[in-house]
Amino acid sequence: MAEDSNDSSRQIQRYIRLTYLIPELLQQVDDSKIAFNPAVELSYLLEQEQRVLLDAMALNDCTPSHAQSIQLKKLSLDGLLSTDAIGEILSEPKPNQQEQYKFRRDDIRRYFPASYTDKQVYEAVFKALDLLKRQRERDNRDER
Repeated sequence: MAEDSNDSSRQIQRYIRLTYLIPELLQQVDDSKIAFNPAVELSYLLEQEQRVLLDAMALNDCTPSHAQSIQLKKLSLDGLLSTDAIGEILSEPKPNQQEQYKFRRDDIRRYFPASYTDKQVYEAVFKALDLLKRQRERDNRDER
């Protein structure tokens, strides 16, 4: 098959592995709600474990990351995957799902001399934020 397609034999094996997912999880892969690599890892879970995972995903309104999927697979293969473990793993914060602050470079650069490097601007911004925090803490103490 690999010779007749652009996919490697390993990739084809991974596609086949997805057939071990319950239909509801496979549909989420098709809908791009679950990424391919995590889905391959989840395919190693027993059917009942996949159903518990599906419920936990709905409850937590999330999908497992690749790292979480690997954890789930390992626990399943070791016979240690429980409803509580699934819930605990899914409730862990994922770096790519944390809100990020974005600022336009030009909006910040206007407060600094043109000679400042990006590193100097970065350091100065956080130094200013530290000063602001300390000022607020002093103001809060003075109000008491």
